[in-house]
Order: sequence, then structure tokens, then C-alpha cells
Amino acid sequence: MTSLMVSMMAFVAGIKDRFESEKGATATEYSLLVGLIALVLVAGVGFFGGELNKWFSSLGTTVSGW
Repeated sequence: MTSLMVSMMAFVAGIKDRFESEKGATATEYSLLVGLIALVLVAGVGFFGGELNKWFSSLGTTVSGW
């Protein structure tokens, strides 16, 4: 009975340590940040894409005329 109790206590302590551990939290936070930045970039290019295309075309025309 005592060995069963010790095994159960060790099991519960192991589970508790896993939930309290912050190992890997930094990688998760950085991956969420990179995902958010990528989403903002894609939305920005989608929103301003036509204007950027016109601007670069105008720039190309100006440079080729030099």
C-alpha cells in the first residue's frame, strides 16, 4: 500500500511539474509574434498592392528614361 501511495504522489508531482513548467514558452511566443507580423504584411500588401504596383511602374519608367 505504501509503494502505491508513493507512486501516486510521484505521478501527481510529475503532472504538476509539467503544467507549471514554462519550457518552450519563449519559442511559442516568438512563433505567435512572427505569425502576427506575417499576417500584417500580407494584409498590407493586399490593401496597398495596386498602389505599390503603380508606384514601381512609374519609378521604372522614370529610371529607364534617364
